[in-house]
Amino acid sequence: MAAEMGQKTWLVTGAAGFIGSHLVERLLTLGQRVVGVDNFSTGSAKNVQVVRDSVSSDKAALLAFFELDIRDRDGIRALIQQHKPDVILHQAALGSVPRSIADPIASHQSNVDGFINVLDGARQSGVKRFVYASSSSVYGDIGDGSKVESKIGNCLSPYAATKRIDEVYAQVFGRVYGMETIGLRYFNVFGARQDPNGPYAAVIPRWLAAMSRREQIVVFGDGSTSRDFCYVSNVVQANILAASVSSASSVINGVVNIACGDTTSLTRLQELLRFHVARTRGWKPEEIPAPRYEPFRKGDIPHSLADISLAKEELGYFPSHSVEEGLAELVAMELAQQS
Repeated sequence: MAAEMGQKTWLVTGAAGFIGSHLVERLLTLGQRVVGVDNFSTGSAKNVQVVRDSVSSDKAALLAFFELDIRDRDGIRALIQQHKPDVILHQAALGSVPRSIADPIASHQSNVDGFINVLDGARQSGVKRFVYASSSSVYGDIGDGSKVESKIGNCLSPYAATKRIDEVYAQVFGRVYGMETIGLRYFNVFGARQDPNGPYAAVIPRWLAAMSRREQIVVFGDGSTSRDFCYVSNVVQANILAASVSSASSVINGVVNIACGDTTSLTRLQELLRFHVARTRGWKPEEIPAPRYEPFRKGDIPHSLADISLAKEELGYFPSHSVEEGLAELVAMELAQQS
């Protein structure tokens, strides 16, 4: 991959976060120069150090990391002008549907104001390729069928609205300023370095942490809710492919689903996690308590499944990990660190 793309300078926002740190690690492994930016609101300095330690010293030296908030318009613009990245991978955001319902202003400031600061900084510095994280939440109330990029419904949360606004801005900047933007609609990404703590933690790290302590998990709803869970290695692959795809591709100034193209209910998810945790710990599955069920959360959609045909055809994207393969790898890594 590195030989094909040549060495470039990549700006990764949210570089100390879950997905961002995996992107930085992969780019350094490929011998790329990386400028990382994060304000540590949800990311951590530990993730940055883990990445540095995971690669050789000469490749770790290719990372220049800056603590900076994307809401700082002047700071972001100056950093982009100074480092002149060839590609921007924009991952920084304030995630979580429930968080956005509790505090819509904070989500807007980070996800919209911060987004356009980075986008306009790229425009002013002549950065052509801008790949950014969107979300399956933009599909809203479209229905339970397989989600296709061209058909979206009404947003059901402030978080979804911020991601939809980002898509509109990116497409406008592409048309007006000649930039090449690509939005990646992530579907329920999971993997190592995902924070299991706090009220807005994602379901898989939260459940994994509880099960590893033989504690009871909470399922919102009756367990029939389903998602297209996507392992983080698949997302890393998609970002690099999007950054490298031909300018003639139909996904330029568009959006593309990034997922596995398969659906898993919460009931099935907790069964898989229970199996892998028990096997790794040397326990019997029944030693992990059965889940407790609570009412559905406001803003959650019942089912989510991606059509990934466009990603396959235009990006050459094929998921390297199924949900079960990703869960097995994640559990092995996380529990090894705890022992």
